[in-house]
Amino acid sequence: MPAADTDIVETEAERVERWRTSELMRVGFPGDDAVVLAARFDVDLHDAITLVQRGCPVDLAIRILS
Repeated sequence: MPAADTDIVETEAERVERWRTSELMRVGFPGDDAVVLAARFDVDLHDAITLVQRGCPVDLAIRILS
């Protein structure tokens, strides 16, 4: 089987969502919550990160952003 048949093609939207997830996890959002928030493009990534960096507990930040 040629290698090209097994390659997985990632879309730009999937790359962005994966990056958003990693950034949210980097500041302390649990994996499942980070995935959900990253998929919601109505949630501003910078606002989410800033909330946590300024001392907002992650569980409260999730409630605010949801």
